Amino acid sequence: MDAKILDAVPAARRAIVDAALAGVLGAAPVAVVTPLSGGASGALIFRVESGKRLLLLRVEGPPSPLRNPHQYVSMRLAAEAGLAPKLFHVDAAAGIAITDFIVQQPLSAYPGGPGALAQALGVLLARLQATPAFPAFIDYPDLVRRLLAHVDRTGLFAAGLLDSHMEHLARLSEAHPWDPAKLVSSHNDPNPRNILFDGERLWLIDWESAYRNDPFADVAILLDNFAPTPELEAVFLKAWLGRAPDEAVYTRLALLRSLTRLYYAGVLLSASATLPREAPDTDLAAPSLADFRRARREGRLAPGTRQTIHIAGKMYLAAFLSGRPVPALDTL
Repeated sequence: MDAKILDAVPAARRAIVDAALAGVLGAAPVAVVTPLSGGASGALIFRVESGKRLLLLRVEGPPSPLRNPHQYVSMRLAAEAGLAPKLFHVDAAAGIAITDFIVQQPLSAYPGGPGALAQALGVLLARLQATPAFPAFIDYPDLVRRLLAHVDRTGLFAAGLLDSHMEHLARLSEAHPWDPAKLVSSHNDPNPRNILFDGERLWLIDWESAYRNDPFADVAILLDNFAPTPELEAVFLKAWLGRAPDEAVYTRLALLRSLTRLYYAGVLLSASATLPREAPDTDLAAPSLADFRRARREGRLAPGTRQTIHIAGKMYLAAFLSGRPVPALDTL
């Protein structure tokens, strides 16, 4: 195996990774191994070249109390449905998966522009939700509550500053009881980095958050990231439903949009909390989406910095309460 992998993969799993690649490639040698970004999960991701074959090797990061134990079952079901890249090897115990590598083109290059992309995403989601049901894991409102409680415990914000968000979440949960009978196969993180365009079609990748969830959870995430106008939203919803949305659709969408925005606030602020800071933040004020975009254009907010992530987290917190628009996750 390429020395780059040997340096990066934990010693306890190097032999397992070696054996997994040998099982997929047979006698064909590994020519080139290229480390790729693993995103927020901490997973190690590699592009593996062997002759004309391109594979993607994923090695899970450190265990987490909220790690989804069903991600590989969900990945296999999605791959069998043609929604995820072909799966060649999976070892759930070791946290290793080998799939086809998708050579991607920018989503902005999708033929027909944003409208055609919104329609294609609606169809893709309908196909996902029609697959055999993924395993159940945790009720989404409870997951969101635990994540917000984690942020509160980090000391990122002054004591009591997140109380109103906790209280509003409790009211929502009481007013809208969770019904397990209505849950469907869900990706639960279909942000732009997890959707690939290969020049012909779309693929969903990174299934670590996939389990059974409310059908509107993925809808809410996709709309916030790909349908910033009412026109695009209508195109997506019609493609997903197979009909024009009615009032009941918009009512349920508003609820799940609140929950998904609070979830991503927790994700972003958890990341912010891991970085050094002088003192707890005492102010939840957040810019409007227009002001955020202006700051990005003028270079006052740089992508990937703690400042940008922290501000975006506060924007998602505000959106949970107010419903105002949020920045797409690939702009942060």
